[in-house]
Amino acid sequence: MIFSLNILVNKQNFPVILCLLVFTITAFKPILIEPSSRFNVATFSQLEAGKPFSSEWEPMNFRGYKPTEYSLVEKDGKVVVKAVSEQSSSGLIRRIDIDLAEYPIMEWSWLVQNIYEKGDVTQKSGDDYPARMYVIFDYDIYNLSWFQRNLIRGLRVFYGEVPTRAINYIYESKAEVGTTMFNPYSDLVKMVVVDSGSRNLGTWQHHSRNLLEDYREIFGEEPPKIAAIAIMTDSDDTKESAISYFGDISFTRTSISN
Repeated sequence: MIFSLNILVNKQNFPVILCLLVFTITAFKPILIEPSSRFNVATFSQLEAGKPFSSEWEPMNFRGYKPTEYSLVEKDGKVVVKAVSEQSSSGLIRRIDIDLAEYPIMEWSWLVQNIYEKGDVTQKSGDDYPARMYVIFDYDIYNLSWFQRNLIRGLRVFYGEVPTRAINYIYESKAEVGTTMFNPYSDLVKMVVVDSGSRNLGTWQHHSRNLLEDYREIFGEEPPKIAAIAIMTDSDDTKESAISYFGDISFTRTSISN
């Protein structure tokens, strides 16, 4: 807004000019928008039952293994993912960039219909879970030893997706809730038992984990960014079967589920 010189020097117009300046400053004052308190990773509830998954989610298959079947279904009044595993192993993965310093809390829900008789987090033969929440970190392979680097490269040739560092939150058959241990196949993947046994079968279980604190406690260092989130139901080691359901997944600045 431009004023002529004669208006500016006229003292009688000072009040008018002052009001115009205040209006102009207010009109062009930058609006500060608070960052969102929630980062949605999976909004399955907003999709349509029976339809394909969005392009954000892709199969996480392993060469030589029968894949688990995943579909969008309506259950208890909302759309969720149904996983049917028959001596199979695969997941659904979304590749994503999440900074835990900004969004440390992961929240999700699942419903498990049955556990495995032979399930055992301590043994390779029992390394199956009706529900897993798989968090894969963007961990530089060159931070690993020479042996680990070449082992992972070899495994990726034969099996496909093999993380350099991950945390699995699992529904276990026997181990107590709170049990934390390395995967029997890899010391780069940490297993954390958040549900166990038959007590909670058939009911929705809602979980909230401070992933930033979990990573620090498990690995003793600050976490890199998250590279991917996957859901998974597998039964290839136990040769059993399972049906499970997965709800929405999100990250928040603070826990808002409690």
